[in-house]
Amino acid sequence: MANSINLFTRKLMKGVMESFESKRTVSKTVNTALLSGAFGKGTGANVDFPRPTDYVSSRTANGDISGGSASDIITGKATATIQDYITVELAFSEADQAINMGGDAEREFYDSAASRLVTDMEVDFCAFAAKYSSLSSGTPGQAVNAWGEIANAGALMHSVGVPDGPLYYVGNPFMQVALAEIQRSIGAVDPLVSQAFRDATIANNFAGMKVMTSTALNAVTVGNFTDRAGTLSATPTATYLSVKDTMVQTLAVTALAANTVVKAGEIITVTGRNRLNLSTRQAALNAAGAGILWTGVVTADVTLDGSGAGNLVVAGPAVFESGGAYNSVASALTSGDVVTLTYPANATTQGNLFYHKNAFGIGSVPIEKLFSTDTIGTSKDGLQLRCSKGASIRENKQIVRFDLRPAYASLNTYFAGKGFGTA
Repeated sequence: MANSINLFTRKLMKGVMESFESKRTVSKTVNTALLSGAFGKGTGANVDFPRPTDYVSSRTANGDISGGSASDIITGKATATIQDYITVELAFSEADQAINMGGDAEREFYDSAASRLVTDMEVDFCAFAAKYSSLSSGTPGQAVNAWGEIANAGALMHSVGVPDGPLYYVGNPFMQVALAEIQRSIGAVDPLVSQAFRDATIANNFAGMKVMTSTALNAVTVGNFTDRAGTLSATPTATYLSVKDTMVQTLAVTALAANTVVKAGEIITVTGRNRLNLSTRQAALNAAGAGILWTGVVTADVTLDGSGAGNLVVAGPAVFESGGAYNSVASALTSGDVVTLTYPANATTQGNLFYHKNAFGIGSVPIEKLFSTDTIGTSKDGLQLRCSKGASIRENKQIVRFDLRPAYASLNTYFAGKGFGTA
């Protein structure tokens, strides 16, 4: 009997895992290898990964550097955080009937269970990613309806020093409707990728990016908050040491609309503060040769007080130190600078996502065995599912459940952004 039950969960896991793999899209575009195997039973809620270090070089006529000093070695860390369980629970009789029927009924059973796991994971992940994508291309609230608006995101990434490598642009499915009239079969999709990934891809290599669609993108709803500009009420801490482990920065603001809420995911700008190229540490310039304005993204809702004041925690910190090896802006943010919230008031705004593969990481946590029959399945890139069959003694019934417990990491918030069209 035990062997029969074990074969039952194995067959379920094999079918669901195959479908799970075939239906993933966004989660296949980020770094899963880094987090693969990182979590164990004694790991805790977080796992840390070192950030790369950088240094300041010197230029001398004769090679004598005795008058200078060596660069400090500052090692930051990126943290992967365990998320809630994602569980699909089914009556044993339903699973048993599907397997016994075989054919289309069995496949539909696997697809339905896998679709829910994939959808929940990718919706959760996109909501996470939206809060750690600090670049901004286009005008928030404007739909993308031209390939040039997508290309602008690719140009922005290169201008600010995002390295070469797998770059992705993920948009709302209606984006392909606007682009359909002008698409000319840009690139081909690798025939070995899954059907869902192939169907989601509308351009394999455009402006150096794979352009895709997804229904999992996050949206931000802003209330009737029409006063979208205020000022910094204090000069923020701008050292790399203060942000190296979190890559977020606290900005004290005032003179925004009183008693309103700044929503997580909103993009902010600070007038006159421009980005540097992360590689050259020279000014990042747009097509007209002008500086590219620094942008940050709010990571948590903030309720402003009666004077429109509050502390905004933003990802993509504006780091500025004299001769700093990690500077991200050409000049420091200062008390009195004008801060603008760029999302339109009284509207729901869904930003597209563009990013380097190493902007984010997804992993999964080994799940403790229940007092039941468990089978574990692992995807090619390390995501792990558990299938369990057991009895619910309170309800006097037998159940089958599939569990996934993901972990998400923002590995480099400067490598990701939100894309919009232009007016």
